[in-house]
Amino acid sequence: MSEVIIETVNVQKCFKTGDRQERLVLDSINFKMYEGEIIAVLGKSGSGKSTLLRILSGLTAPSGGTVFYRGQAVNNPVRGIGMVFQTFALLPWLTVLQNVELGLEALGIAKVERHERALKAIDMIGLDGFETALPKELSGGMRQRVGFARALVVNPDVLMMDEPFSALDVLTADNLKSDLLDLWQSKKTGLNAILFVTHSIEEAIAMADRVIVFSADPGSIRSELKITLPFPRSDIDPRFRNQVDRIYTLMTTEPQEEKIQEGMIDLGYRLPEASVSEVTGLLEILNAPEHQGKMDLPDLSNTLMLDIDNLFPLTELLQILRFARVSAGDITITDQGTAFVEADILERKKIFSIHLKKYVPLARYIYDQLVRHPHHRALEENFLSLLEDYFSENEAERVLRTVIEWGRYAELFAYDYNAGVLSLENPH
Repeated sequence: MSEVIIETVNVQKCFKTGDRQERLVLDSINFKMYEGEIIAVLGKSGSGKSTLLRILSGLTAPSGGTVFYRGQAVNNPVRGIGMVFQTFALLPWLTVLQNVELGLEALGIAKVERHERALKAIDMIGLDGFETALPKELSGGMRQRVGFARALVVNPDVLMMDEPFSALDVLTADNLKSDLLDLWQSKKTGLNAILFVTHSIEEAIAMADRVIVFSADPGSIRSELKITLPFPRSDIDPRFRNQVDRIYTLMTTEPQEEKIQEGMIDLGYRLPEASVSEVTGLLEILNAPEHQGKMDLPDLSNTLMLDIDNLFPLTELLQILRFARVSAGDITITDQGTAFVEADILERKKIFSIHLKKYVPLARYIYDQLVRHPHHRALEENFLSLLEDYFSENEAERVLRTVIEWGRYAELFAYDYNAGVLSLENPH
């Protein structure tokens, strides 16, 4: 059996969200990473995937539990782990060569050796001839290649990547993924394992030997799947599509969906960032004659050209409002959803308003507070203060901004951006 490189034991992470409580972001993370494997971590936005990566590499300390790297507890950044980030994180005033040399310079490597190793890494990653170029001269794909070269030049034992292809166009991303797999399979890099976070189910299946599926709020490991398909993998292979369907089913039958179906969401529920126009468009597609009110989620994702980070917030809002049901990887429009999508604009607003007050506690709370106030007005700061007991400051702002957008569409309440004041649209 292969040697264990990384092991986590009951890892937890909390972030302080207000004066009175902490929010549990990761809970009871237990897994082992072995030599010779590529692991993909999949989960909805906000499930703690990137936080886990930072904990594993020693960049962030866990609130509880322990991370072991080759049998030693991790308390500081691990020298044997290289990182590639979603943003290119290049210093704009340095050349490609100088950016790649940064890690070696931090390790105290002599200038001549630094230069030789950096040139070799640049050549290996396909950027030979661009050593003297500045980042502004490079395309997005080339800049990310510099990020890979910078991570690989230190000869890491493990390469960790945080959504490294998400900022690239499809063709550039596919090309870079193919080159990375070629490097891995040729064993030119000295890497013993790769772990990457992704929001693309297809990307995970195309590259990984094992996929870890995260549940959200708090983030925890819901399931692990071994992918035994031979390389190169084709997304039109029926076996590939079966794995896609399997993961969609897992990700749409987690406790969060059960909480929505049972009407158990509260003021502290992390509302999805979904616009009314997008969910309306999705309902119109579902209600089209050719779909008869039901679609397979992978097919819907392809139709809308959305990954799970963009698709799942829409399906989540439809479930919350009872406009659609999601089960076993399929989405089905409800009678209420059909009534909404077939109504005219004014009637849609009325239906949306009724469902918003009934099924979204935060919208109902804001409305009730405005009704009770003598002048039917309230500062948004009051609601932000409430939400900061549940979320970070940035997340509280996002959740409030989202529910304000929904409330304004429904004409449930009005909002003065400059004054930061919410009021009833029609107090009588």
